[in-house]
Amino acid sequence: MNSIKKLINEVHNQTKDPICAYIYDLEGIRSHVSNMLSTLPRQTHLFYAIKANPDKRIIEVLLPLVKGFEVASIGELNKVREVSKTVPVLFGGPGKKDYELESAMSENVSYLHAESLLELKKLIVLAKKSKKHIHVLLRINLRTNSLPKTNISMGGRPSQFGMDEELIGEALSILREKENTHVHFKGFHFHSLSNNLKAELHVEMIHHYIQKVERWKHQYGLDVKVINAGGGFGVSYNETTGFDWNLFTSLLSNSEKVQSLGDTELFFEPGRFVVADHGYYAAEVVDIKMSVGQCFAVIRGGTHHNRLPASWGHNHPFSVMHLERWSYPFQRPEVKDSNVTIVGELCTPKDRLHENVMVKSLRVGDVILFKKSGAYCWTISHHDFLGHPHPEFYYITEGDCHGKSNDSKTKYYS
Repeated sequence: MNSIKKLINEVHNQTKDPICAYIYDLEGIRSHVSNMLSTLPRQTHLFYAIKANPDKRIIEVLLPLVKGFEVASIGELNKVREVSKTVPVLFGGPGKKDYELESAMSENVSYLHAESLLELKKLIVLAKKSKKHIHVLLRINLRTNSLPKTNISMGGRPSQFGMDEELIGEALSILREKENTHVHFKGFHFHSLSNNLKAELHVEMIHHYIQKVERWKHQYGLDVKVINAGGGFGVSYNETTGFDWNLFTSLLSNSEKVQSLGDTELFFEPGRFVVADHGYYAAEVVDIKMSVGQCFAVIRGGTHHNRLPASWGHNHPFSVMHLERWSYPFQRPEVKDSNVTIVGELCTPKDRLHENVMVKSLRVGDVILFKKSGAYCWTISHHDFLGHPHPEFYYITEGDCHGKSNDSKTKYYS
């Protein structure tokens, strides 16, 4: 946090414009992932789902650490291939178009998650036509009520993701047709939920996956090389305890079901859990006003830069950084020991990032530093709504300063 505050002070001294920036702690991400990897069981591998944050510098930092990357579009695949032509890639997501399937093969993705019977049929035709071989994992939507309950569930209920488990036999029949010479079954993919905070329940869910796969192996005579258990490791944005990674990996390491996997590899593809805690959205307060007895702090920025709180309907955690610059001849607006609603600069009442929160002291010109803004904040936002300028982007690195990149809004700090 000291390096973040140092950076904001330096930026504050270099410009007269209100501060509005994303700050990504690349060294923090590197250290966090290294710690995650140090406790993983032997036969498990970690992929990064870049949908959480596809920033090229983050991909570069993770490249020597993770097994590979999970993508859900050709745009995401291209981002990874800009960094590495050879790193393993998992390609998922519903509704893949022909050009996406063709690109997945031409860019040598390691595994394609087949989401439907139609997708499988198309892939077989396109692979044979292009004379490209490709490995597939069947994404399965389990019919079960035993999955952990979270705010975002993609399995155990009607869903556009994957195929129902009753269709496994038909999918395998399609793959075993003599016309199929280039699409090869390698295993199963599950991604049943998002943002689960309970490590014990996550292990139970993985046990459930393994039991299902064991049953299918015997039922259909399968050689399963990969079980992709997806991501879904939770990040808490309030006082709730977050996901306990060390407990999770300890339980996995001692699990007889995991130990019985033999040469079957177990994949995880987290996104949010990798980067959320290492991103910050800094926005300067430009006005403080009262309306019908309620206090509002208006920031330079808002949900067009950080849509997550509006999307999830939560109050985003923050801290206040007091800055001393005040160049006007009149008194600086300030609120003390009072409830404040933090809003953005958009012409919509939905542009709120934290409602009715007690602050000890907040002045116009101070910076509100929104924590846990490394995942699903900038990239899911409607950046160009009303045409406000984009935030700047800064990166905390280890060692010497890397200097300014070709992008004038991209700067590195150590």
